[in-house]
Amino acid sequence: MPHACARPKPSPLLDRLGAAGSLLCALHCALLPLAIAVLPALGIALWSSEAFELGFVVFATLLGVVTLVLGYRRHRVGRALALLLPGLAVLWLGLLAAPLHTQTIAHAVTMTLGGTLVGVAHLTNLRLSGLQPAAP
Repeated sequence: MPHACARPKPSPLLDRLGAAGSLLCALHCALLPLAIAVLPALGIALWSSEAFELGFVVFATLLGVVTLVLGYRRHRVGRALALLLPGLAVLWLGLLAAPLHTQTIAHAVTMTLGGTLVGVAHLTNLRLSGLQPAAP
């Protein structure tokens, strides 16, 4: 007899979006110190604004928590969450801790590390859900 509480289906699209977004965030944070002088000349100052960064971290947090909790409910393995939570903590620390937020190199390293952990957490969740990430 089927179990009355069906487990939620994994969402490969959301995990792939989360992984891509998080890894793009890590790339953005790694390259931002080099691009700070060039972006205003090109009229692309939005990418270095604090509002954009806050919005991106909020989005990464919401997407990561929702997709990885749904994945955990399906596969019951905490490995992806064990990567996500420190990754989000590092992102929020880099955003809110003044010494890390005001020093360009420290901020870039912190945000790159956090974004990479969140991206790897999404990829791990895909694997644990039996949905292999697409090969490059």
